Amino acid sequence: MDCGSCALTIQKGVASIREIDDARVNFSTGKMTVVTNSMHIAKKDVLKKVKQLGYSASLVDDDNVVEKESISQEQIVLISTLLFAIGLTFQFLIINSMISNIFYALTMGLAGFKTFRSAWFGIRAKSLDMNVLMSIASIGAVLIGQWSEGATVLYLFVIGIYLQNKAVNRTRQSIKDMMSLAPDNAILYRNGEWIEVESKSVEVGDRILVRSGDKIALDGIIEKGSTNINQSSITGESIPISKRIGDSVYAGSINESGTIEVRTTKVASDSTISQIVKMVEEAEERKAPSEAFIDKFSRIYTPIVFLVAILTMILPPFWGMDLKDSIFKGLELLIVACPCALVISTPVSIVSAIGNAAKNGVLVKGGSYLETASKISAIAFDKTGTITKGKPEVIEVEVFEGTKQEILSISRSLEQNATHPIAKSIVKYAIAKEAHILKVTDEQNIVGKGMTAKILGKSYSIGSSKLFNLTSQQESFKKMSESNGNTVIFVGREKIIIGAFLVQDTLQKSSIEAISKLKSVGIKKLVMLTGDNQKVASNIAKQAGLSDTSAELMPQDKAKQIEVLQQNHTVAMVGDGINDAPALATSDLGIAMGGAGTDTAMETSDIVLMADNLNKLPYLLLLSKSTVRIIKENITLSLLIKLIALIAVFGGVLPIWLAVLSDTGMAVIVTLNALRLLSKKDIK
Repeated sequence: MDCGSCALTIQKGVASIREIDDARVNFSTGKMTVVTNSMHIAKKDVLKKVKQLGYSASLVDDDNVVEKESISQEQIVLISTLLFAIGLTFQFLIINSMISNIFYALTMGLAGFKTFRSAWFGIRAKSLDMNVLMSIASIGAVLIGQWSEGATVLYLFVIGIYLQNKAVNRTRQSIKDMMSLAPDNAILYRNGEWIEVESKSVEVGDRILVRSGDKIALDGIIEKGSTNINQSSITGESIPISKRIGDSVYAGSINESGTIEVRTTKVASDSTISQIVKMVEEAEERKAPSEAFIDKFSRIYTPIVFLVAILTMILPPFWGMDLKDSIFKGLELLIVACPCALVISTPVSIVSAIGNAAKNGVLVKGGSYLETASKISAIAFDKTGTITKGKPEVIEVEVFEGTKQEILSISRSLEQNATHPIAKSIVKYAIAKEAHILKVTDEQNIVGKGMTAKILGKSYSIGSSKLFNLTSQQESFKKMSESNGNTVIFVGREKIIIGAFLVQDTLQKSSIEAISKLKSVGIKKLVMLTGDNQKVASNIAKQAGLSDTSAELMPQDKAKQIEVLQQNHTVAMVGDGINDAPALATSDLGIAMGGAGTDTAMETSDIVLMADNLNKLPYLLLLSKSTVRIIKENITLSLLIKLIALIAVFGGVLPIWLAVLSDTGMAVIVTLNALRLLSKKDIK
């Protein structure tokens, strides 16, 4: 494919197959998605149709076709350059030489073979793509005796396409590089020995060995050994992370020291890195608003200029103007009618930015979210797991009735399946104190408050003070505990409070730096939203450098706070995906943190920060602003050059070679401009 219009030709052609429900072709990624419910359509039928349209295709796992095409295109450019140069030499040595025309014809035949073939299939598919326009222009030039001009059109066109494709392939390569991060083989423990097998044959629950210096083949949990893991390919963090028994590791990460044994938790096709690649590919398929606008514009622009070109060839001779000059102007207009530079300006920018973000541990689910991120003026943060480490610890257990061990057993039983960090900390503490699990029935989760259930026929509850009616003594205990920076979780039997946990979470040091950077990049309002008590929230907010905080909020209250902010700002909500769903959905941009650890975070948000900190948030906002700026530059420059070319055509001062460069040359320029986003660095 040479540009977006070629992609549209293939899309129309494949979609015309009776059994095909839908076909989508993405020029930037070079991929096609076909949807069908028919059992009668085979992959070979789709590949055959693509070939009939003048193109070649292969299944996503087979890159041979792409490689062969890139090599032959290089040869075509080299031989065409030689033939064209010989033609020019003979033209200047011997005026009107038939020999030069022969070499021009050979240049057209070689450089234009694929263009002519694609144009023929484009006409059959009723698609007015760039191959059709360039073919008509070159053949028209020959018909009026301008062999050199006809050869120039196709020669410059094939060079422009070659350079453009070389550049675009860099964006496609970034995804291929991600796909190759996880090794193809793993060392599996089977039948009492370690054997090397294909990673895709390893099942969930199998045990694999990872030696020092090896890449980890599958996601899992360390069962033996300790090490330092470089997981920059997943989270974008360059500093190795210390891992020990019980810690999670991810496919594609590098084991830098020590041999470990890992119990797999996902198959290869479902690993975190595989999910990232799938989501990035899906994101590249989604069109940003600016891209959708350009597509609509080009569908109108090209037919109009094509019609004007035909009229320019036909009408002026009736008014006494020279037929040859009229045809020549019409041919130039046909070339100017190509919208290639304009069409490619946005998708290549989006794909480059999304690829860069993925390499830096930021998963962007579509170009529209990048455009929204560039407009963000206010950010709301959840506290637990976002501003703080999200690993609270039980500091003390207060017993009001019964024994401490009884309270621990009840609490462990109630919270054993809970996902909130505070609940997990209570379970961890109870396990460390060897508290027993009791049989639980009639579990009921009360959003934002806690939960209730029956144990041995009696009703028990655990949660915040909102779940209970506190006595004056218990209220005083709560206030005193909170003044010391503790979160108080009560445990009750029937309507009586029998104990309480004092829990503390600590601030992430990276939050302070990230919030400072966010202020420096122009975010006007930064606020923390939490269900925790006001004193704890204010203390954490002050340490983090946040001036605004709203505490003791239910999940739906967080969503309402977002709506208030939206009255004056474009708002992003940042959370860990736990109890944040309403706020993430309500905000203009939902950003989940810690995606490497939870599937929830990857599913409930528009953008995912794979690491467990805010370090990449300022980078994301700067990347989004750069992306939008480059898109605007590309669109403005493309439209400006088109306008100048149109004026020059009617002014009679545009040579045909310059008309070609105004399109294919501009396509190369906007592509190279977009590729700058691939190397956009994180801010220090």
